[in-house]
Amino acid sequence: MAQSPHLHAPWWNPDVFSERRSYLRQRQKITAAMRRFFTHNGFEEVETPILQISPCMEPHVHAFGTRMREPFDPGPGEPLYLHTSPEFAMKKLLVAGVPKLFQLAHVFRNAERSRTHHPEFLMLEWYRAHAGYGDLIEDCIGLLRATARALGKSRIEWRGHVCHVFEEWERLTVCEAFERYADIDLMQHVGTDPHQPDPAVLAGEAERIGIRVAADDSWEDIVLRILGERIEPHLGLAHPTVLMDYPISMAALSRPKPRDPRLAERFELYVCGLELANAFGELIDPEQQRARFSADMDLRERLYGDRYPVDQDFLAALEHGMPPSAGIALGFDRLVMLLTGAGSIDDVLWCPVASVSLPQA
Repeated sequence: MAQSPHLHAPWWNPDVFSERRSYLRQRQKITAAMRRFFTHNGFEEVETPILQISPCMEPHVHAFGTRMREPFDPGPGEPLYLHTSPEFAMKKLLVAGVPKLFQLAHVFRNAERSRTHHPEFLMLEWYRAHAGYGDLIEDCIGLLRATARALGKSRIEWRGHVCHVFEEWERLTVCEAFERYADIDLMQHVGTDPHQPDPAVLAGEAERIGIRVAADDSWEDIVLRILGERIEPHLGLAHPTVLMDYPISMAALSRPKPRDPRLAERFELYVCGLELANAFGELIDPEQQRARFSADMDLRERLYGDRYPVDQDFLAALEHGMPPSAGIALGFDRLVMLLTGAGSIDDVLWCPVASVSLPQA
């Protein structure tokens, strides 16, 4: 089979760029429909700084670091990071009194580049004061339907899957998913402390169904491997799937469920087997949050040999009083990729991040 004459041409080559032009025109329509949706529902659009003291507290997310110097300062400057999410700043705005807010933010994550990942991407985040994660599910339904309608589509077709966004969505708990697709009663394999589950309790079940387990795997590592290999490929195939009620140890920023504190008010949205969004009923207790941050950074230091500073200003805002809230982060480029049927996230970006491994002019 003859190779495309554009295979090794740079992205800005007019012939190469023209192949993506249709995706980018649809992206503009999706962006406009998204903003109309939030404006119609009473949200305020905000902008927060990309440079932050703390990029995130997730142990497995890698940030880009930099330094900020004051004018005429010959010193090395203050260490700052490109944020991996605008979450901390947006929650401060909740404390400040903005009750419903959204942001389409450029965010940055190192060591992530694939057909569905990009080191710089657009994150759509929104928060509701005095709301729960159930309200965010309804937001997701409305948003996906509004953006699909803007393209004149009644369904999403991506990589051989068809997902009907205008029909009833599937709501599935993590425990139900483990029983259905992995034949594992997950909460029977936690151990004595749901906040620090024992990996040895779950390792045998994983090996029973053919999942590889390493000696140094944490309980969360094993859960994520089972999710990735046995469960996620089944999610969001005919209808969008809301995978909800995660074990509390896997939701550092989420509040516990009142009826079962072993679980957290967290859900992830899947469409055509691809994770699209991650949502929380937000944790607002500053002492619990401080303890979780410390535990997560201890884990990061054991795994990667470094840790990120805690945003003490964020904890001070929680101490001042953050209203009961719910928040969600949605990968906007992924949404565009799904709605347009593009095969790669690069296809829906105006300009990809440069790389020395990419063709040069």
